[in-house]
Amino acid sequence: MKFKVSCDLGYQLQNPATFLFALRCLHTGGQQILSESLTTNPDLEIEEFHIVSGMNRFSRMKTINPGNIDISYEAELEISHRIVSQNEIYSQPTGELNPEGIPFLFPSRYCQSDIMRQQANDMFGHIFGAYNIASAVSDWIYNNIAYVAGSSGETSSAIDTIQDRQGVCRDFAHLAITLCRSLNVPARYVTAYAYQLDPPDFHACFEVFIDGWWYIFDTTRMAPLNGLVRIATGRDAADAAVCTIFGDPILTRTHVMCEVMDTNFSAVTHDDLARTNEAIILL
Repeated sequence: MKFKVSCDLGYQLQNPATFLFALRCLHTGGQQILSESLTTNPDLEIEEFHIVSGMNRFSRMKTINPGNIDISYEAELEISHRIVSQNEIYSQPTGELNPEGIPFLFPSRYCQSDIMRQQANDMFGHIFGAYNIASAVSDWIYNNIAYVAGSSGETSSAIDTIQDRQGVCRDFAHLAITLCRSLNVPARYVTAYAYQLDPPDFHACFEVFIDGWWYIFDTTRMAPLNGLVRIATGRDAADAAVCTIFGDPILTRTHVMCEVMDTNFSAVTHDDLARTNEAIILL
C-alpha cells in the first residue's frame, strides 16, 4: 500500500537554538521510501545521523539569528503488514526471549515499570499469554483513560497518566508500555504519521515483542492500524520524540498530513481484529 506523508513546522526564534528532529520515516523490511525531501527556510545545514540501535533517523539543525524558520518534510512510501491468527501466537518464556526484546523489558524515563509492578499484577496478573496481556492492557486504557488534548506535558509519565486518568496518545502509549513491561512483556514506543487521524497530527502507539515479531496496538483507536507510517521507535518518547529543542524557540505552526495513494485501501481496526481473533504486524 502506498502512502504520501508530509509535515510543515514553523518556529519563531529570539536566540540561538539547536533542533533535533525525527521527521524522516524509517526504512524497514516492510516500509520502503520511494522518495523524500527535508527542507528549511531559510536554508540551514542539516546533519543526518542514526541513533537507537541504528534505526531512528535524526536531523540536527543549528540556528544563530533571530527570526522565523520553516521546516518541511514530505515522502512517498510503500508499506506492508501481516495479519496473524491470535491462536498462532506463541509466548516465549523470559528465559528464552530473543535478545532483541530484552532492552524493552526494562524501566525507562517515562515508563516506570518497576514502580508499577504490583499494580500491574493486581490488574492483569490473572491473564496468561503476552498477546492477551497486551490486548487487555490496551482495552483497559481505552475504557478508563480519557483522551484530553493538552492535558499532559513534556515531563508527564505513565504514573501521572494512571493517577490523572487522562492524557493524549503519547501518554496512552507510555502507560501501556509500562503495564506490559511490569508483566514481563517487552514493549516499545512508536511514533508515526497516521492515516485518517482527526485532527491530523503525529501519532504515538506501542508494540509488543512476541516470538520474534512486533505486534502493533493503538490504545486511542483513532487511526487504522494498517494506516500507520513509522517514523521512529524506542523505549519511550525520550528515544523517539519528533522534536527535541535545545533553546527557547516558540512553535508557531504545525501541519501534518498522511494520505493513502491506492484506491483499494481497506482499514484494519481494533474492532476488526477482535472480531476475527487476529493480530497485526507492521513489517
